[in-house]
Amino acid sequence: MQGDVAQTTAAQREHRAASLQQPVFGRPSHRRLIVGAIILLPICLAALFASETAPYDPWLSVAKPFQAPNMAHPFGTDDLGRDLFSAVIAGARTSLLVGLAVALLTASIGIVIGLAAGFVGGWLDDALMRLAEIVQILPRFFIAILVAAMIGTSIVHLIWVLGLMSWPGLARIVRAESLSLRSRPFVQAAVALGGSQRWIVWHHVLPHASRSIMAVLSLVTCAAILTEAGLAYLGLSDPNVISWGRLISNAQSFLYRAWWLSVFPGLAIVVTIIAITLIIDGLRRD
Repeated sequence: MQGDVAQTTAAQREHRAASLQQPVFGRPSHRRLIVGAIILLPICLAALFASETAPYDPWLSVAKPFQAPNMAHPFGTDDLGRDLFSAVIAGARTSLLVGLAVALLTASIGIVIGLAAGFVGGWLDDALMRLAEIVQILPRFFIAILVAAMIGTSIVHLIWVLGLMSWPGLARIVRAESLSLRSRPFVQAAVALGGSQRWIVWHHVLPHASRSIMAVLSLVTCAAILTEAGLAYLGLSDPNVISWGRLISNAQSFLYRAWWLSVFPGLAIVVTIIAITLIIDGLRRD
């Protein structure tokens, strides 16, 4: 029995050593990360420099209505003669802004609550985890609809609603990492040497939990982009802001006459979500 265990342990060590000796680009997880980053990077750059990369003003009529994709207008034009390619680039800025802002707000809340629950423990841990359970069961999409109907269709309102309701999963992961690392020998040694909780958090807990945190925040980003697109499709987004969901919503009436009006914004959403999913998969498997 002991011999079998020893052989299994030795085989696991050999497998791990072989995987570590693999080239970085040869590992499937790294390939997913690289492919996802290559797909996502141009979208982020286009969104960041939308004013420079968009060939036309997305609000102005620049050609005849319902022009099919051509050299002058790669994605065609809409019912008012506006360039759809420029509109998709402008929509990328809105969608990615919502996703990243929600992820940042989620990280700010989730990491703090997770660390407080994991390190303090006791009644505070119980209270914070019960609060997380309550928030987790609330239907985010319907609450976002309710807020849009009562307060107004604003991107800022949407970011706050989604950010305030997306932190429980991240808080649970950070709490689990804190509880696991608190009893590790190197953390106990740091405490014995006089290391403060803040130092332990910055040098041990967060570095060990960074990949899990990034994976959760990537999922939050995907969910925020899809939620914003869904609300815009229902007409519950800011009418003064161009987004992919609003472009698809505007294309409903012309689905058979101008197929490109819904296809290209839909493809932008699909490609962005696939790229983020590849990055998540690479982080999880690495």
